Amino acid sequence: MAQSLSKLYIHLVYHVKTTSVKIRKEDKKALYAYIGSIIKENDSIPIKINGMEDHVHILCVMSKNISLSKFTENIKRHSSRWIKTINPIYKDFAWQGGYAGFSVSPSIYEKTKKYIEDQEAHHKKFSFKEEYRRFLKEYEIDFNEAYILLD
Repeated sequence: MAQSLSKLYIHLVYHVKTTSVKIRKEDKKALYAYIGSIIKENDSIPIKINGMEDHVHILCVMSKNISLSKFTENIKRHSSRWIKTINPIYKDFAWQGGYAGFSVSPSIYEKTKKYIEDQEAHHKKFSFKEEYRRFLKEYEIDFNEAYILLD
């Protein structure tokens, strides 16, 4: 093959550090736009970014030229630095150290996009911990309960 081609749909989820200030509703849109620009700078395509005051969901097409860990590190590092500049309330803002990244099949692309769009409705029924556990179980990822939502 003369070309390297890929289309990697990724659903990325990460949480605000438990000791950090939460994301204010009025800042979410700007934060998500900024995260979208970071994704583009990493030669990837943002599709849907949404979340709650304590966590973010991202659906994107990830570049074949970067690892998931480096991609996530770039998003978290730059968005954390940026949010600290918009309001003094965020001076101690931090994302939690970990993340979850899930591959998304084209067959569930629309379902995943809708799920991310409907975060507020989901979290009227389920906490983030419950949501996170469901994803880990659905994707058959082994995890240690003691490490869910630590600082």
